[in-house]
Amino acid sequence: QAQLMESGGAPVQAGGSLTIACAGTESTYSRYCMAWFRQAPGKEREAIASIYRRDRTTRYADSVKGRFTISQDNEKKTLYLQMNALQPEDTGVYYCASSRSPSADCVLGSWLYHDWGQGTLVNVSS
Repeated sequence: QAQLMESGGAPVQAGGSLTIACAGTESTYSRYCMAWFRQAPGKEREAIASIYRRDRTTRYADSVKGRFTISQDNEKKTLYLQMNALQPEDTGVYYCASSRSPSADCVLGSWLYHDWGQGTLVNVSS
């Protein structure tokens, strides 16, 4: 019954904004680190943002820093990614991930994360 479910992916024009969400369950919504990953066509999966639930410390990949904001609503057990100034290079399938490890160092690496969603497609056109 463990599950993470992304939603909100959509076509968007370059320069536009979009917010996607990831709904978790009691067992999949982490008390520790959660993160967003993406995989662009022809590229490997890339970690782009993470957040530590306890103090909401965040970190971002250089590719999205200053444009994307990760946040979460713990009551709703939902993770969000607000994306601004989108470019065609941002196109890809976006995945949320949750860690079961009690670490406050939410590294941008897949090894820390245990539960994954199926992804939601973001398509940025120019």
